[in-house]
Amino acid sequence: MLAILIAHAVAAVSAPLFVRNFGRNAFYPLALVPLVSLGWVIAHWGQEVRLHITWAPGMSMDIDLWFDSLAAIMSVLVLGIGSLILIYCGRYFTDEEPRLGIFAAEMVAFAGAMFGLVVSDNLLILYTFWELTTVLSFLLVGHYAERASSRRAATQALLVTTAGGLAMLVGIIILGQVGGSYQLSELIDAPPSGWLVGVAIVLILVGALSKSAIVPLHFWLPGAMAAPTPVSAYLHAAAMVKAGVYLVARLAPGYADQTTWRFTIIVLGLVTMVLSGWRAMRAFDLKLVLAFGTVSQLGFIMVLVGIGTRDAALAGMAMVVAHAMFKATLFMVVGVIDKTTGTRDIRKLAHLRHKAPLLAIVAAMAAASMAGIPPFLGFVGKEAALESILHAQPLDTWASVTTVAVVVIGSILTLAYSVRFMWGAFGRKQLQRPSPAVEKMKTPSSLFLAAPTFLAALGLLAGLAAPQFEKLLTPYSTTLPAGEGTDYHLGLWHGINTPLILTLVVFAAGTGLFVAQRTVARLKFEHPPLGNADRMYDATLRTMDTVSMRLTGATQRGSLPLTLTTILVTLVVVPLTLLVVGTNTHADLRIWDSSLQMTIGGIMVCTAVAATVMRNRLAAVLLVGLTGYGCGVLFALHGAPDLALTQFLVETLTLVVFVLVLRKLPAEVDESKAIGFKFPRALLAIAVGVTITTIAAYAINARNSVPIHLRLPDAAYYLGNGKNVVNVLLVDIRAWDTMGEISVLLVAATGVASLVFRNRRFGTAPRVSDAPSTTSEGSSSDTTTWLLGGDLIDPQHRSLVLEVTTRFLFPVIMVLSVYFFFSGHNAPGGGFAGGLTAGLALVLRYLAGGRYELGETVPIDAGKILGLGLTLAAGTALFSLFLGAPALSSAVFEVTLPLLGDIKLVTSLFFDLGVYLIVVGLVLDVLRSLGARLDAQIEVEQR
Repeated sequence: MLAILIAHAVAAVSAPLFVRNFGRNAFYPLALVPLVSLGWVIAHWGQEVRLHITWAPGMSMDIDLWFDSLAAIMSVLVLGIGSLILIYCGRYFTDEEPRLGIFAAEMVAFAGAMFGLVVSDNLLILYTFWELTTVLSFLLVGHYAERASSRRAATQALLVTTAGGLAMLVGIIILGQVGGSYQLSELIDAPPSGWLVGVAIVLILVGALSKSAIVPLHFWLPGAMAAPTPVSAYLHAAAMVKAGVYLVARLAPGYADQTTWRFTIIVLGLVTMVLSGWRAMRAFDLKLVLAFGTVSQLGFIMVLVGIGTRDAALAGMAMVVAHAMFKATLFMVVGVIDKTTGTRDIRKLAHLRHKAPLLAIVAAMAAASMAGIPPFLGFVGKEAALESILHAQPLDTWASVTTVAVVVIGSILTLAYSVRFMWGAFGRKQLQRPSPAVEKMKTPSSLFLAAPTFLAALGLLAGLAAPQFEKLLTPYSTTLPAGEGTDYHLGLWHGINTPLILTLVVFAAGTGLFVAQRTVARLKFEHPPLGNADRMYDATLRTMDTVSMRLTGATQRGSLPLTLTTILVTLVVVPLTLLVVGTNTHADLRIWDSSLQMTIGGIMVCTAVAATVMRNRLAAVLLVGLTGYGCGVLFALHGAPDLALTQFLVETLTLVVFVLVLRKLPAEVDESKAIGFKFPRALLAIAVGVTITTIAAYAINARNSVPIHLRLPDAAYYLGNGKNVVNVLLVDIRAWDTMGEISVLLVAATGVASLVFRNRRFGTAPRVSDAPSTTSEGSSSDTTTWLLGGDLIDPQHRSLVLEVTTRFLFPVIMVLSVYFFFSGHNAPGGGFAGGLTAGLALVLRYLAGGRYELGETVPIDAGKILGLGLTLAAGTALFSLFLGAPALSSAVFEVTLPLLGDIKLVTSLFFDLGVYLIVVGLVLDVLRSLGARLDAQIEVEQR
């Protein structure tokens, strides 16, 4: 199973390259991936296969895959029909189709995501694949991004299914916490009880019903017909819309007896079947007829799998397979019609069966199965459905009769719109000759018709061999309880019984409804009785936009002081109130351990107070920096040299950034515009400081167990193979946190560059060769050049002493940076400290030689350094997984080399190298944007 997922991922990544080289014919080799995967499914049919990979057990996120009878049925649809659709794509598209490579990648990736969904045993992993299908569906529906209709349809499908998915996620978490496990198999075998379980099931059903387009969340599916026809044939017939059906079928053995289960599923399913069947009678676009028919059929199928009996499950699975076959066939037929005639409007098609007789036969076979006409599989499934509902033990007599009556009405509509589809696509329509669109029709190739022909024939074969076909479905259906005194088997003939009589009624009434369609069409429906779902959706979005704008206008006034005041007041009031009301802990404080601490603390307080009243901006920044250096000294006094080193480096670099920005501001605060010393602000600042101190004190005294920091030295040494606890925490024990932090650093660097450059990234800093040909007055060819960029600095701002000092100190600082990097696992340092040190070396070089010297020192785009660093860090996580180890786990290699002796290499060093490069890239990006770029702007302004 894992190999199938990996194969689809690799094929998806490779698809654009295949399409670039082979054009539309690339779909044929890509179709081999799901086809070969289907071979694995067939080879393991009737077996139960499980796979467990430990990943994040503390978060219940182990990778657990479970292949059983239900997963096998769904996998055949996902992989089998998926391979046929890919073959169909090879003739549906032309080589000139825009973004064809991306489309191919998304289709293959969707097949892999759907397979992952149906074989997931862990609910959280299932949800991950669930949302992957949502995102890929959004991309596929919006393939024609230049069309407003495609963008709207894609956004609508994304919002509706994502909203349902979020509700489902809440239900999954509730069910997992109440049941004590997130394993589907365990939760089904031993379902938990209680009212919370009912809430969880309803929330999960919201996600399932939204995915399968059940009323009232059905309207996104007809809109999704803006997608290319292969997308409709796959996602909206055989794959994505079946995800909700699959989830209901999966949970039915354990939760069908829940109070809210049957009421929710059966009622909404029946309403969906009738309402969408009626809408299909009013559509003129062939794809819309099938779209509304799909929604109607999904409601019918949802009723069957939701009843929770063996016979209903058997009928439901038969209809799932039948629907996938005939609906995918009909969508592909519509695609052929659209491509060869240029239209899907039934009012513009006439005499098509004479121009394309094979296409008409294929469509007739699929439509007959959809209408429930023997000997097709659709008839077998519908007969089983009527029988199972009549004898459904969980339903009382009134409920059974009502359900059957509504199903019969829905089936009448199904037969009527099936006949209308055939008449609309292939009928004569009282014309003596083909319509203009049909007259100029291009003959479809045999390869274009191969996939729909195969599926239509398969539907006929499955119906004729119904008893043998039943054997493939019974392993799942027998997991549910049997109905009252029934033991139904699939077949074409069960004698003259109630289902047969009801089927004859459906045939007669459906034919009559089609004959009377002109009368039906003359009925006016300007105001649908249940309203217009699309308009409700638009009204909901408008309301949400209005509410969000008003809320934002009330809370975000554009005033930074007001926003900060709101945040800080909340920080003071809420925690202190909870401490006063809800804690019995007493704070036991020790003011200081030594007089030196008191002295340093006093200095920090004095500099902080002085910074608030200082008029000179640079002086205020330096005073703020002193508080940071004081904090570093306190770290050192408490035996934390690594923290002290990092604090000093960060503080120094922060000061440099402040200085670079202050160059664009006046040296002193303008008294006429100064706000002045405000007592409320001073009071709020003091309150925040007191609050943070109080919370820290109470948190320390509230500890009732052994502090974890006592275990960290041994964990660092024996698990992370290092003596520096801080560095081992960063690159090994809590490497996921570091991964998130360096990602934020990269985003911050990109944000700074975007704010400064506005239009595009500035690339590398300018080099000396990029400078104007004129040089400074004091330079000559026979003078000694300590820094190449120094010759281009205005003599008034040039310092020869600084240049000479920089020339000697730069390599020393860089060597120190490398030392910090390599020694960090066992001594103070590490990738972060080493990167900061290298950054300070670059700062020194820039201050001494200007922006051209920065370009000479590092003639590489900062973005590339950042990207390389993130790639290295993320690559270590992936490399661990490929070796079968948990992500970001480390290993140790010990070798003996000549001269160097014994060397112990920990693989987390490569992760640390990624951190090092990201920090260096960040500093370079800041110097390039706030330094070199602003230098250029200042020079332009001074000319």
